[in-house]
Amino acid sequence: APSNRVGCYDIERTIGKGNFAVVKLATHIHTRAKVAIKIVDKTQLDKENLKKIYREIEIMKELRHPHIIKLYQVMHSEKTLYLVTEYASSGEIFDHLVAHGRMAEREARIKFKQIVAAVYYCHSRHVVHRDLKAENLLLDAGKNIKIVDFGFANYFKGEELLKTWCGSPPYAAPELFEGKEYIGPKVDVWSLGVVLYVLVCGSLPFDDSTLQALRQRVLSGKFRIPFYMSSDCEHLVRNMLIVKPSRRYTMRQICSHRWMQTEEDETFKRLVNECTNTEKLNEQEPLNELILNEMVSAGIDKDRVINSITNKEYDNYSAIYYLLLDKWRKHTAARASLL
Repeated sequence: APSNRVGCYDIERTIGKGNFAVVKLATHIHTRAKVAIKIVDKTQLDKENLKKIYREIEIMKELRHPHIIKLYQVMHSEKTLYLVTEYASSGEIFDHLVAHGRMAEREARIKFKQIVAAVYYCHSRHVVHRDLKAENLLLDAGKNIKIVDFGFANYFKGEELLKTWCGSPPYAAPELFEGKEYIGPKVDVWSLGVVLYVLVCGSLPFDDSTLQALRQRVLSGKFRIPFYMSSDCEHLVRNMLIVKPSRRYTMRQICSHRWMQTEEDETFKRLVNECTNTEKLNEQEPLNELILNEMVSAGIDKDRVINSITNKEYDNYSAIYYLLLDKWRKHTAARASLL
């Protein structure tokens, strides 16, 4: 096999670089699906960072949402870790804003509702992201939001207080700058407030040349509202960027806010309802017989596939299943929109 093949994937080119990892665009040999593979050099990581990567994998295995990047497969060698994930071909919303400038509120609302639905889903699964920013919001081919990078994410219980400083300073809540213990979901809400401002204004609400000056701005909670921002949007932003966490909006308040409810949106309604319905959150979705049969006719052992999915193995069997499932979903969605 050529050296640019990993498992059942043909590696094409580099699409991202991190400290101890590179992200490659690849094609799955059997399904021809495009994927992103994060290749992590384990030898470069200390115990803490290795633990962080494994936690990120654990968390991603628990999350299945249309607006969160999916994990398809995990492969290990002695020195390297390969995370195969969904590929969002339209890149970061950050770059989109740099290229096209700020968004009209209607467009911003479509994107923001997708972001909020995904974060609300995480919270209802007891996961906080803690690094929400324009660079971690990707767009797929249909310009739908996909949240990435669960490297700072963690589990939380109820109103449990967390301690770790996380995230990126312009998006960080005041309680993080104060080094206090904090309630996880509240720091995500603050970051979402910054994200909404960035979408609508094309600039950051809190920005300065030094960290110290930025800290002062964030702690003061004062920021400028541009003349073109609607009063409904301003009201929502102000209630998310409240310095005192206990007075800051909850996810539920964000979802039911007037600005968010401007258009009838069945999909958003359904996604939000699924977050508040705990039974629905934890039930496993039934297996798609069409896809299982397609795999069987390709000579793949059905029981191995079912075991792989049920036990969350994240090996080649479940990867093929989910890659085909996503392909099928896109196809049916496209057909539905044509009718």
